[in-house]
Amino acid sequence: MKNVNAVLAPADEDIRRAVEAIRSGQVVAVPTETYYGLAVDPCNQMALQELFTLKKRPQHKPILVLISRLEQLEKFAATIPLPYLSLIDCYWPGPLTLVFPARPEISDILTGGTGTIGIRLTPHPVACRIIEQLGGPITATSANLSSHEPARTARQVKDYFGDRLGWIIDGGPADEGLGSTVVNIVDHMLCIERRGRVDLPGLPECASER
Repeated sequence: MKNVNAVLAPADEDIRRAVEAIRSGQVVAVPTETYYGLAVDPCNQMALQELFTLKKRPQHKPILVLISRLEQLEKFAATIPLPYLSLIDCYWPGPLTLVFPARPEISDILTGGTGTIGIRLTPHPVACRIIEQLGGPITATSANLSSHEPARTARQVKDYFGDRLGWIIDGGPADEGLGSTVVNIVDHMLCIERRGRVDLPGLPECASER
């Protein structure tokens, strides 16, 4: 199976190859705390466009970003809304995606023209190693074709995309849980765009763009 390293704890060489592929503008599949995700450099316009093409994803759909350290937030988020501080303190790192106002220089391809960007502080050791070696955040949209089930194994990633990815890191099977919970602020109130692994029963639902 080309480009799949069948080990549960990826070797340094495997991480290096994935980082090199991302730096060269290719799409890489990585395990995360939810599903397998598709990683590119979120500042690379051509790589973002290739990501949309591979997934057959509508252009108006934003792409979320994974960070490994809180300091990386300022690269993409224009501000950190005060209501998020307690959520960050309680649930990060973890499967909670928060939707921030995007910095003005952030690509409309990444934000889907919404002016906002979903960001998650990942606890996954493989994703963190990639981000740290790359020197910046990565995208982590689910590894699937749009409207299909997210891939939970490296084999499922391979089945979806064949040899069209720059690298696939096998981190073992993901569990059967939901995706990340997505929280936004609409009309100055916290709301849930998508219910997921973090249970926030007191929050109302709002329309999802992700």
